[in-house]
Amino acid sequence: MSSEQDEFLARLGEAQARLDAGFARLPPSPLPGLGEDAAAILGEAAEWLHDNYPYAHPLYAGQMLKPPHPIARAAYAMAMSVNPNNHALDGGRASSAMELEAVAALAKMVGWPQHLGHLSSGGTFANLEALWVAGQLAPGRAVAASDQAHYTHTRISGVLGLPFVAIRTDDTGRMDMGALERALDTEDVGTVVATLGTTAIGAVDPLDRVLELQGRYGFRVHVDTAYGGYFTLAGNLGAEARAAYDAVPRADSLVVDPHKHGLQPYGCGCILFRDPSVGRFYKHDSPFTYFSSKELHLGEISLECSRAGASAVALWATQRLLPYAVGGEFARGLEAGREAALSMHRRLAADGRFATPIAAPMLDILFWAPRGKTLAESSERSQAIFEEAARRDLYLALAQLPARFFPADTWAGSDGDAIVNCLRSVQMKPEHLAWGNEIWRRLEAATVAVLKVNTP
Repeated sequence: MSSEQDEFLARLGEAQARLDAGFARLPPSPLPGLGEDAAAILGEAAEWLHDNYPYAHPLYAGQMLKPPHPIARAAYAMAMSVNPNNHALDGGRASSAMELEAVAALAKMVGWPQHLGHLSSGGTFANLEALWVAGQLAPGRAVAASDQAHYTHTRISGVLGLPFVAIRTDDTGRMDMGALERALDTEDVGTVVATLGTTAIGAVDPLDRVLELQGRYGFRVHVDTAYGGYFTLAGNLGAEARAAYDAVPRADSLVVDPHKHGLQPYGCGCILFRDPSVGRFYKHDSPFTYFSSKELHLGEISLECSRAGASAVALWATQRLLPYAVGGEFARGLEAGREAALSMHRRLAADGRFATPIAAPMLDILFWAPRGKTLAESSERSQAIFEEAARRDLYLALAQLPARFFPADTWAGSDGDAIVNCLRSVQMKPEHLAWGNEIWRRLEAATVAVLKVNTP
């Protein structure tokens, strides 16, 4: 066992003992022990979990998977011994208060002095709540989002019985403002979803320009920043991304996932509304709800009922250790991830074996394709390099993207809307910056091995 793991378990044990002391006045009620059978089962589970990629290691640079901070892991584990339910104060007294503080810290981070919000199981349910409220305010009116927005917006609109309009993106993967304006002229759009950090490529929609159209067309603006929300703290964004983030305080609702860049275990999302009065839509009467407090409880401002209070405890603890401050340790971690992506992009762009997109990374996600005479050849090579890199313990991802995201002469005669299978990397761990040389070495070795086989 490593010294870090020893310290983790020791600190967790100290905190657990302090928690247990708070209930020492109660008559003993011992928990059942684990025993030898349970130990064997845990060992079997540990072996089974080897069948995962090493998500916490810097050589895992594929999907949006960032390890939770040790304090989040410890706080979550400790809270689970109480197992609070933040649906109401009866079920999670302390953890509900912690949730209110944690959500207020997120609202302050995005520039909202007042808000209504709560934690959720993740971005999907948080976006559902945002669009549900939008549908209550504008019944039957359409939801519009870019063709690179997360697919759950289409699904959620269907669940809510709202029309959905896909807005074409420009060649950098951002919502095209001309296409949006044409849709606003011809469709009855009640809500526009701007994505700050698209799932595939980390593109940042021009929220500032979307808001310029809001007064003219009278739609609601929801910001899906489940992935990219924390980047408002980063000091090394490009001008276009910075303008979008600076416009967030004028949006109507926002989603951010602390289990993405917020160093939290799954699942921990958050929905925020700028106008607290939307809480009226959540009002309900239930004969079996919790009545020990006259205060508005979290279950009265959420579509979800039972929710893990341990998530709130973990987030609160992490925020206390790493406050959301521009220039602080937490913000510097975001900046390191963005610089890692930019550095890798520069290396790829300078290497004739690879085709790189028109735009440099806006956040910490980058994509590229091995050059080939046709889209099919490049796609096959992407798949082969992905597999070869994994054999060398470098774990990337694949993304199917429009050819128009690359310069027009990349594949002669190809349709810009044709799809090419690309290699993709999410450089979201601060350590990725220091590991750049090693990642490049393994990528280059995988590329040499594939091209040696696939080149006539």
